[in-house]
Amino acid sequence: MLLFRLQKLAQNSMRMEAGDAWQENGLVFSNQTGGYLSYRTVYDCFKRIVKKIGSPATRFHDLRHTYAVACIRSGDDIKTVQENLRHATAAFTLDVYGHVTKQMKRDSAQRMEQFIQAVFAG
Repeated sequence: MLLFRLQKLAQNSMRMEAGDAWQENGLVFSNQTGGYLSYRTVYDCFKRIVKKIGSPATRFHDLRHTYAVACIRSGDDIKTVQENLRHATAAFTLDVYGHVTKQMKRDSAQRMEQFIQAVFAG
C-alpha cells in the first residue's frame, strides 16, 4: 500500500505541474498529463525491472499467466478468473489453464489419501 500512496503523491505533483492540461482519467499510473502510459514506456520499465531482479527472459504477458495461475491455486472460482482476464468464456479459461486445475485435483486426491491412511492407522 505504501507504493500506491507514493504513486498518488507523485501523480498529485504531476497534476499540479500540468495545470489545465491535466486530463483526469482515474488512472493509478499515468503520463505527465494524466493520460495513458505508452506501450513503450511500460515495456521499457518492465524490462529494466526484470533485468534488475535477475529474472530470466520474461515477457510482459507472462505476468497475466502468473496472475491467472495464482488466482486458480488460491481458490478463486473459474468464472471470476475468466471475467478478470476478460476471456469470452470460462471454457476458454479452463482450456488455457486446465493444467492448474488438474494438478489441484491430484493434490486434493493425495490429501484425501493421507487422511484415509491416518484414519485407518489411528
